[in-house]
Amino acid sequence: MPDTMVPKTFSVFAEGYDLARLKADAFAGLTVAIVALPLSMAIAIASGVTPDRGLYTAIIGGFLVSLLGGSRVQIGGPAGAFIVLVAATVTRHGVDGLLLATAMSGLMLVAAGYLRLGQYIKLIPYPVTVGFTAGIAVIIFASQLRDLFGLTLTGAEPGAIVDKVVELARAADTVNWASVLTAALTIGVILALRRARPHWPGMLIAVAAASVGVALLQLPAETIGTRFGGIPPGLPLPALPPLSLDKLVAVFPDAVSFALLGAIESLLSAVVADGMTGRRHRSSIELIAQGLANICSALFGGICVTGTIARTATNVRAGGTSPVSGMLHAVFLLLFMLLAAPLASYIPLAALAGVLSIVAWNMIEKPAFMALLRSSYGDAVVLLATFLIVVFRELTEGIVIGFALGAVLFIDRMAKSISVGETTPLALVKPGNGEKEHPVVADDPNTVIYRISGIFFFGSAATVGTVLDRIADQRRNFILDCSEVPFMDSTAANVIEGTLRKAERSGVRFIITGARSQVRRTLYQHHVRPPRVLMRASVPAALESIRAEKTA
Repeated sequence: MPDTMVPKTFSVFAEGYDLARLKADAFAGLTVAIVALPLSMAIAIASGVTPDRGLYTAIIGGFLVSLLGGSRVQIGGPAGAFIVLVAATVTRHGVDGLLLATAMSGLMLVAAGYLRLGQYIKLIPYPVTVGFTAGIAVIIFASQLRDLFGLTLTGAEPGAIVDKVVELARAADTVNWASVLTAALTIGVILALRRARPHWPGMLIAVAAASVGVALLQLPAETIGTRFGGIPPGLPLPALPPLSLDKLVAVFPDAVSFALLGAIESLLSAVVADGMTGRRHRSSIELIAQGLANICSALFGGICVTGTIARTATNVRAGGTSPVSGMLHAVFLLLFMLLAAPLASYIPLAALAGVLSIVAWNMIEKPAFMALLRSSYGDAVVLLATFLIVVFRELTEGIVIGFALGAVLFIDRMAKSISVGETTPLALVKPGNGEKEHPVVADDPNTVIYRISGIFFFGSAATVGTVLDRIADQRRNFILDCSEVPFMDSTAANVIEGTLRKAERSGVRFIITGARSQVRRTLYQHHVRPPRVLMRASVPAALESIRAEKTA
């Protein structure tokens, strides 16, 4: 098996794993587990499922992502980016449909890993990733407004952000000030600890403080216990979700969305980890691990699993050195669940909403967003289009349209980068027969030299073709220098073939110089080959051919 398909766990133990590294990984794993405990429950609640499913996801998915993945420090679990998609899937198909879509997305990710598709995920333009991340953050915050203010709605909360805000505004007279106070306390403690004690687990401390305050003061704020009845003290037995052909077809689009977002999020997190550690992840096996983690998470009643940037960064900063820290983080979460499950009933939902509000704010890459708005018109259009479509339409649609706009922008920029024009290089020609070298300048009235510089592809074919058509029948000898063309596609080759036909009708000798192997192969496939054209290694060689013919 090639190294790119070997989990990093195997590589770490092959290098040698000692007690010192185990201690470092244990401390990092405990630190990440403390961060992941309230966050996993908050994400699950915001996704429209019970909080225990978030813990199942972090325990099962987090363990497998670390054990089988292609990054030494990646931490897997439920992610805020999936809240919108998961909530919509639960609304349309129920929890059983969600579990089925999660398992199907896992199969897709495994296939993507074996097909080595991870390298293509990395081609998504930077403005698209910044735009959809900011859009997700806005939607996450909007989804927390109900619990932040303790609002009481007469019906189900709408999914579309505009309808949601309108419905919440109508319920403004039902504000629960105990919930507002609890959320404000949670946010305040997190921000204060981040400034005064950045290495302390601010989120867990804030949630614990809010829980104690609500319980002691007997504030009328809704808690996990009052809404969900608490969480079970352990994992359920694995079970397959109900299967039917109709259900498979119905949830297939959701599964595709899960797989696409999971691949983007996990590989983006792995890239961030690479930048922090100086290591390189293995994208193919990382996708396979994410896929298997999603399949097993669904079997245990969990939701979507992906690599999480915040928890991965926490792992690195806490001193995690290997996948063992990620596996221990899952073990610590399981211990918390076994030993402290009854205490979870006292956690106020407003406190978890405060946690997610901070997460949403941190998700927005504010300096990058503003820099892209100022950088260029094209990047700003891609960024804003992705952001607005994610917020007001749909996440996957935003990614696809943003990627398409980014591709068009790239094509336009590449098309403008190519140049074609007449040149008069001084060429030293060796005539042979013991004669001296003599300079030949392309000022022969019967010879013209044109040079193409840059990638010659369909985006620039029309511009180059217009230039070539103007001169193809004006001289007896037409030299086309392709030495500065690193790549040529079939559209470009077809343009040259059209120029060649015009030259043949006018009796013009057509010579191509400096063509690289890929360019030559593409030209030959489009019948631009000897004897229709002369192929020479350089312009001097072409001029020598012309001079030799004259003296023959």
